[in-house]
Amino acid sequence: MYKKFALGLFAATFFCSSSFAQEVTLRAVTAFAEKTTYSRGFEKFIERVNADGKGLVQINYIGGPKAMPPFEVGNALKTGVVDIANTTGAFTTNVMPESDAWKLTERPMSELRKNGGYDYMAKLYAEKMNAIFLARLVDNNPFHLYLNKPISAPDLTGLKIRITPVYRDFFQALGATVVQTPPGEVYTSLERGVVDGYGWPITGIFDLGWHEKTKYRVDPGFYTAEVSVLVNKTTWDKLSDAQRAVLRKAAERGEAEAIAEFDAENAKDTKRQADAGIQTIKFDGAAAEAYRTKAYQAGWDGIIKQSPEHGPKIREFFSKK
Repeated sequence: MYKKFALGLFAATFFCSSSFAQEVTLRAVTAFAEKTTYSRGFEKFIERVNADGKGLVQINYIGGPKAMPPFEVGNALKTGVVDIANTTGAFTTNVMPESDAWKLTERPMSELRKNGGYDYMAKLYAEKMNAIFLARLVDNNPFHLYLNKPISAPDLTGLKIRITPVYRDFFQALGATVVQTPPGEVYTSLERGVVDGYGWPITGIFDLGWHEKTKYRVDPGFYTAEVSVLVNKTTWDKLSDAQRAVLRKAAERGEAEAIAEFDAENAKDTKRQADAGIQTIKFDGAAAEAYRTKAYQAGWDGIIKQSPEHGPKIREFFSKK
């Protein structure tokens, strides 16, 4: 599938050997289903680019997982099969292990752009993924554990939990048996009892129908979801200053809107889950603090294990403690 996709795109698109002098069309994919929570910000970005970039730059939106499996997006961007990707660090750890550290940020992007954290990560993206980190379009959006069996303490011993790299270290630290699958397979896995639960942000489960097979949500939330726009660096370097400016303007606007938009989305989906009959298992006081502390400690331990050179430095930029 991947090879056919790559050959089709290359056959359909002509690239100049130097800078793009005329209007250029860039190929874009999203790692999430189209028109769902984690693609909508990207689709708005594309609309803005195509409106403001007439005569300069346009984006051809190829689509989501039906066009390319989520865990192949990082390598496709790196090698130039696509020019722009809407994805999350959890789906690109096969190319850049440090990308998963975004989930552990305790500072907004506006602060990371000032304290050096963005610059440090941007250099890694350029070196390891041949990518420009353009903007983060999902922020301030906590993850939760969702279950079909009740628990009374932060202990997942005996439970099978669907994961992406986001949750692997934390859920294993809680004793879970973990199963990694693409989002498109979660509904069936829940329906058939292959897994007893999954990790996902507070928003988005209604887009995928998972609420139909979910009985409990565990509070408090932990980490924060990250979905970002990346551009192939080789493509970026060929663009003119005017073409880059169109992309930057649309990206900056989307990043500025992210926190406020997800405040509203978080509240809306929390109520919607309760209305749908999803019960809340809530850890309070010391139990809640221990749960969150273990989440971040397990997360950072995993990042530093995968990247002992860069992990500790990234933690300095991203953490408040």
